[in-house]
Amino acid sequence: MDDNTLEQELNETLSHKEKNHLLYLKQKALLDTFLEHGTISRKQYEKSLNDLTVKMGENHE
Repeated sequence: MDDNTLEQELNETLSHKEKNHLLYLKQKALLDTFLEHGTISRKQYEKSLNDLTVKMGENHE
């Protein structure tokens, strides 16, 4: 079983809220990577993370 099949099967068992939370974590990880590699500034990171958090209804971790 490849990763895509496993992910698809896992997603079929998750609630909408759980799927959104996983999407939030993936997007946050992408922002973290951008910051680590200097692709975005700390200020851009903080604004983008705040916007993402508010839009997706997440709490800051």
